[in-house]
Amino acid sequence: MGPMSRRAFTLAAVSALTAGGCAAATTGATPAVPTARGVRGATGAPGARAAVEMRGVWMATVENRDWPSRPGLGVAAQRAELVAHLDRAVRNRLNTVILQVRPTADALWPSPYEPWSQFLTGTQGRDPGWDPLGTAVREAHARGLQLHAWFNPYRIANHTDPGLLAPSHPARTHPDWAVPYGGKLYYNPGLPAVRAFVQRAMLDAVARYPVDAVHFDDYFYPYPEDGQTFEDDDAYDRYGGAFASRADWRRDNIDRLVSEMAAAIGRVRPGTRFGISPFGVWRNATTDPRGSATDAGAQTYDDLYADTRRWVREHWIDYVAPQLYWEIGATGADYTTLLDWWAGEVDGTGTRLYIGEALYRAGTAGADGRPAAWQDPAELSRHLTLAARRPQVGGHLFFAAQDMADDPIGAMRRVVADHYTRPASPPR
Repeated sequence: MGPMSRRAFTLAAVSALTAGGCAAATTGATPAVPTARGVRGATGAPGARAAVEMRGVWMATVENRDWPSRPGLGVAAQRAELVAHLDRAVRNRLNTVILQVRPTADALWPSPYEPWSQFLTGTQGRDPGWDPLGTAVREAHARGLQLHAWFNPYRIANHTDPGLLAPSHPARTHPDWAVPYGGKLYYNPGLPAVRAFVQRAMLDAVARYPVDAVHFDDYFYPYPEDGQTFEDDDAYDRYGGAFASRADWRRDNIDRLVSEMAAAIGRVRPGTRFGISPFGVWRNATTDPRGSATDAGAQTYDDLYADTRRWVREHWIDYVAPQLYWEIGATGADYTTLLDWWAGEVDGTGTRLYIGEALYRAGTAGADGRPAAWQDPAELSRHLTLAARRPQVGGHLFFAAQDMADDPIGAMRRVVADHYTRPASPPR
């Protein structure tokens, strides 16, 4: 290979890797990928916090949930808000920030594949005048924080009108890729061209920036909406012939995305980890007795076509962070029951387990009908106490940054006082 820079090589490799991976057979079983992606980390014993543990916070940009506080702020104001969130994470003795950098098939970096995010300027495709992701990586690392780049693979927009997208948006140049459902617009996961494209778009950021991890949340196929159908008949007719059911085919589509991304991340930037934060229930006991003893309603395997347990067992992901957004003793989905189920599932797999915590629920009991437990500032602290007794649990992620800033009843302050009295290094 000639005197090609690392950046030039990795950017070129993004296209080559995804083209090769997704051009493979479009029917049949998911191709195998190497599984030796990491090792389990040390965790704390009961009553003591580990010197190495995950302490993270999500920072959502979709609809300006956490940052920026509103679209159209000037560069200096956006940057100041970002730095304030990072500084707050340091003060709370966290060590990781999970920043949403591709909220709706757009970008918080100068992507050659997708337009600038509307949540920066108010207009999709308008250059904000700075590089938010590059700045976030640099400022996080300067503070000793890891920066995990959070991507949503298939969500295009929180509306169904392609005409509202930037003129250059891929969903407008490829209208056959898009499916309206539940008042939103999604890329069709059943199209190999879509899978190849979204991988290229996400891997571009990995090639450009030394992010510490790639992070997906719980959005794959959309959550079910009563009386609505996700229209993928044509794709199923073309590519689903080898599968016993449409559900099996849909799960294979998502399995392929995860397994191919696992392999590609390691090639584009070795050492970058891959983590996923799914909805907390793989399958309810009423659907499959092998599932956790829950009846939470939604379940990733059957509703989102995301076989999260397989990803852990196959070790396609370095860490799993299930969103256990229930209180201890909750009817139908008890925090303790789900904590024990996930601890058992990761045991011996090499996939690390971090627990997604519902900081946003603290202080919300009452008018919205949420359980009174969330009015107790000690509820979240009790979660960490329970988790410390499970050696498989390597830390926690808190949703989300603005709730950490507001902390209306002091739930995060209680966590810090009870469990984060000393800094901890992030798992590597």
